[in-house]
Order: sequence, then C-alpha cells, then structure tokens
Amino acid sequence: MTEDKRIKEYVNVTVKFKKDGQMIPVNIEWENGRVYTVDRILDIRKAASLKAGGCGVRYLCKIMGMQTYIFFEEDKWFVERKMPCAEDS
Repeated sequence: MTEDKRIKEYVNVTVKFKKDGQMIPVNIEWENGRVYTVDRILDIRKAASLKAGGCGVRYLCKIMGMQTYIFFEEDKWFVERKMPCAEDS
C-alpha cells in the first residue's frame, strides 16, 4: 500500500488575534468557496510539513470531527492536500 502524495494548497483563513498577539484560526475557506469551521485547536508549534514541504507554524486542528494540520508559512496559510492517484482517474 502506498502513502498518499500531498501538495501545498494555499487557503484563505479567518483568524482571531489574542491580546498576546497569538493567531487562532477560526475558519478555512477551500478553493471552491466552501468554508470549514475550526472546532478546536489541539496543538501549535513551529514545524515542517513533511508531506507537502515547507515549514512555519503548524496548527493541529479538529474540523468536523477529524484532526488536520494547517500551516502558517511566512505570510500565507496552507493545508496538505491529497493528490489523486493515477489509478483513481
């Protein structure tokens, strides 16, 4: 079984700023315009995206009951998007 290949997908993110300056993602807007609410932040740390490349601040979030990473790299937000397998097309 092969692991899914991932790429960087830049997304729009609505952020709440805490009084100490910390950014908390609230909503993520996907390329098709669909908006997902971040239900909970589970972890925040400086880390690399090992699957899609790049590094920055990694947010481990719970969205619709599933855990996912959102990355803030320099001045942009991205997620690790699955690439469709050639055999799936």
